[in-house]
Amino acid sequence: MENFKNNPLVKKIGFNRLVLIGVMILMYIVFSIGSGRILGYANIMSAMNYMYFLGFLTLGVTFVIATGGIDFSIGPVMFCAALIGGRLLVKDGVPVVVALLVCILVGAIFGVANGFLVAYMELPSFISSMALMMLAKGVGSVFTSTQSISWPQAADESGNGWFRNLIRLKVGGTNIPTGLIWLLIVAVICAIILNNTKVGRYILCLGSNKEAVRLSGVNVKKWEMIAYIICGTLAGMAAIAYVGAYTTVSPGLGDNFNNEAIASCVMGGTSMSGGIASIGGSIIGVMIISLLQEGILAMGFQKDYQYVITGIIVLLAVYADVRSRRRKN
Repeated sequence: MENFKNNPLVKKIGFNRLVLIGVMILMYIVFSIGSGRILGYANIMSAMNYMYFLGFLTLGVTFVIATGGIDFSIGPVMFCAALIGGRLLVKDGVPVVVALLVCILVGAIFGVANGFLVAYMELPSFISSMALMMLAKGVGSVFTSTQSISWPQAADESGNGWFRNLIRLKVGGTNIPTGLIWLLIVAVICAIILNNTKVGRYILCLGSNKEAVRLSGVNVKKWEMIAYIICGTLAGMAAIAYVGAYTTVSPGLGDNFNNEAIASCVMGGTSMSGGIASIGGSIIGVMIISLLQEGILAMGFQKDYQYVITGIIVLLAVYADVRSRRRKN
């Protein structure tokens, strides 16, 4: 095993990532056998629809967890942004581009608020994000008068449904997963920021030893707040991915997506204690969670089983992280 781990190719890809890829392949085989049929293109496309918005949420929360914090507001913030943008588009007739930009802006505003509360007001991130989670639910409900919002379909007569091509382009009766291209582009940008820029280095250092960074003269509040702004902005982008793949957005929802995004992040190798983060691992974690929910449905089980399995996966991932840190110490 040690020789395999020390293989140059394995080191370059990452042993943990290879394990996750192996788990994903094994899951695909198990679900295909359990459902009595091979999971085909339609199943993969359905899993991808789920993967797009969850991927943006996971990329965002990776930055926050890298600082040693947590954000439980990302799911409701995504729904709040989709509700506000959809209301402006459907009810008030604003252009589609403006509605999409509003989604990103709403997410960024919540990111600024969360970052300010944690970094400058020194509130625990758990408390701050829980408060903003409730606020996002309330704002979305009030803005839409507790009504669901249905974004235009691709074939809408007004022509406003063109934005769906950003997520799923239909060519000759075949759905092309254009959303995957956008997700991977954003993932690469996030990886560059986290691993090759001053922003990423300070964010990771905050998670490793915040007090040491502060004593070295770095403005830790500024960099910690930036992590939450990135997270909020990506939650706004997740709203666009969600409405591009689905149609109706209902107020008061989104809590379960927090847990799935955090699970994907931790499963991918990001430490809950901060200081260690992997964008590539987070994306693989998203793929596993998306395949998990599609496979469970294909086998005829209720979605509740996904929560059980996801909870077990998170416990195992956190336990492995704790054991790894103890060995290093």
